[in-house]
Amino acid sequence: MADVKTKKIYAEELAAELGLTKKDATTAVNFIFDSMAKTMKKGGTVDINGFGKFTVKKRAARAGINPLTKEKIKIKACKVPAFKASKTLKDLVK
Repeated sequence: MADVKTKKIYAEELAAELGLTKKDATTAVNFIFDSMAKTMKKGGTVDINGFGKFTVKKRAARAGINPLTKEKIKIKACKVPAFKASKTLKDLVK
């Protein structure tokens, strides 16, 4: 099974690598992820060279079916986050 990395684990690794306190490392990690989320909330793109690109895509309104009642329903248009891996990351994972 693959490893799971959480923000807490990244903060612990950052603290150990750079000799920071866990509190300072946690603040830094939270800043990065919060900044990325704010950029995407505004409709912006987060492009991390060698890793990938986070964007916001628009999903059109569509018809769906309620699985419990089999009744047709309308699903509203919405925005969803999307990620496209860079060639570097794709090659690394192969």
